Amino acid sequence: MKRRLMITLAAAGMAAASTFGLPTLSHAQEVTLRLHQFLPPVATVPKHILKPWAERVEKASGGKVRIEHFDGMSLGGRPPDLMDQARDGVADMIMTVVGYTPGRFPRTEVFELPFMMTDPIGTSLAFWQMVEDDFQSNEYADFKVLGAWVHGPGVVHTRNGVNRLEDMSGIKVRGPTRVINDLLSELGATPVGMPLPAIPESLSKGVIDGTVIPWEVTPSIKLTELVNNHTEFSGDESLYTATIVLVMNKARYEALPDDIKTALDAESGAKLSGFAAEVMYDYDKPGRDIAVANENNIVTLDEAEVTRWKEASEPVVGRWIADMDGRGIDGQALIDKAKALIAENAKNRNP
Repeated sequence: MKRRLMITLAAAGMAAASTFGLPTLSHAQEVTLRLHQFLPPVATVPKHILKPWAERVEKASGGKVRIEHFDGMSLGGRPPDLMDQARDGVADMIMTVVGYTPGRFPRTEVFELPFMMTDPIGTSLAFWQMVEDDFQSNEYADFKVLGAWVHGPGVVHTRNGVNRLEDMSGIKVRGPTRVINDLLSELGATPVGMPLPAIPESLSKGVIDGTVIPWEVTPSIKLTELVNNHTEFSGDESLYTATIVLVMNKARYEALPDDIKTALDAESGAKLSGFAAEVMYDYDKPGRDIAVANENNIVTLDEAEVTRWKEASEPVVGRWIADMDGRGIDGQALIDKAKALIAENAKNRNP
């Protein structure tokens, strides 16, 4: 009789907790976080970066946190909406290309400047350091940044081929960010800004003649079936790279129990940023191998031709510095710091 009474009281207590929104024991032990991003689940970033990272966080928390993945904009909206979705709490976390919201995170653009990126892992670690030292407290003040990285060398993929600078003249090329679109324009192309998921349809309909993206992501949109010409750049420097972040709703992060914050922080930051960059860079080769197997035409510009592209791109840097100055930001100082950190991190990785 006494045991039955205890069970009844326990059940009543759980019902009351449910009725009045109080946490039951099972709910107190687990926090569910929703991660929203724009790529299909088979792409490198969700499959080989975000999901393994989430599993490590869950393990580090002792099972107290669970991260749900919503790929391919399955929570609604468009890729440019993702930062606002994190800020407003539509999703707890989002991954996106920073430049999908043009001009909103201007300091971050320093890593997208032409031929800025050398070693992608070293560049990503430099990006993270500048987030910690500077960007988190200003342009990311509305978010908790969990990771910041860049992809491998940018490649030009076109229908008719680009063998020299003059071949860029007049062709419509998709670019991911305002800095990269400015670069494409300076090189003679007609830039068309759009998120990555829009590329296949735009190529099929003739809206664009080509695109710039790294090899790593080409399999997820079957790019090598849509265009047969690919232009790479010799040397250590890359024509461009794009910046990528994993950010969290700030209030949601701050409300987490301390032990879950500790688990999340331990698997994020520099650890996540370097890991993400290395994975993306490693997956450039499988993407390129598909183009080789398809017998596509791959051109690697020699040093003399790359120098011509560098010289042609210099006005982009000048305009960006002037734009930063107009915003009260020392653009040249950001460039100098970014270059120094990239060189330092690359040296530490390859002593």
